[in-house]
Amino acid sequence: MDRRAHWQQVYGTKSPDEVSWTQKRPSTSLEFIESFTLDKDAKIIDVGGGDSNLVDFLLDLGYSDITVLDISAKALEKAQNRLGERAGKVKWVVSDVVEYHPMETFDLWHDRAAFHFLTDPEQIDTYLKLVDQYVSKYLVLGTFSEAGPTKCSGLEIQQYSEKSMTELFGKKFDKIKCLTEDHMTPFGTKQNFLFCGFGKKDL
Repeated sequence: MDRRAHWQQVYGTKSPDEVSWTQKRPSTSLEFIESFTLDKDAKIIDVGGGDSNLVDFLLDLGYSDITVLDISAKALEKAQNRLGERAGKVKWVVSDVVEYHPMETFDLWHDRAAFHFLTDPEQIDTYLKLVDQYVSKYLVLGTFSEAGPTKCSGLEIQQYSEKSMTELFGKKFDKIKCLTEDHMTPFGTKQNFLFCGFGKKDL
C-alpha cells in the first residue's frame, strides 16, 4: 500500500480518539507560533495538518491566511466538516509534501509529526529544498525524539535530536529554541516529541 492509500484508510476508518496524534489543544505549537508575533495576515502553512485542531485555534487568534496541507483528502474533509462555514477561510491542499509545488512563500511553516515519516534521504532532501525556498521567516517542526517511538501508524519513522535537527536545517535557518515533551495519546500512552523553532537567516 502506498503512503496516500495508507493515510486515506486511516482517516477513513478511525476517529480522532482512535489515533495517537490527536491533541485537543496543540499548546506547544501555539506557543511557538505566538512567540513570533506575526501579523494577522501572515502566510501560515500547516504541513501534514490532517484533521488537527491547530487551524481552529489559528482562526480564533485572528490569522487570516492559513493553508493546511495533507496527503489524505479524507483528513482534510474531516477538518472542513468540523469547521463548517469557517472552512471557507482556509486554503486546503491535498498533496504529499515531497510532491508539493507551492505557489507562494510562507512566513511560517508548521509541521507536527509529518516530517518524521520521511525516512528516505531523497525525500528529506526534497523537504529541505522546499523550506529553504518557500519559507521566508519561521519554521516549527515537531518530530519523535530519540526517546520516542520508532514507528507510528504501522510506518517506520525517523527520530531526531536537537543536534541532528539543527544540523539538517542550519544552513538556511538559525535555531531559536528546541524542547522535548511527552504527548499523551487519547488511549493513555506517552510519546516523546522534539519541537524546534527556527528563524530564516538574515531576517
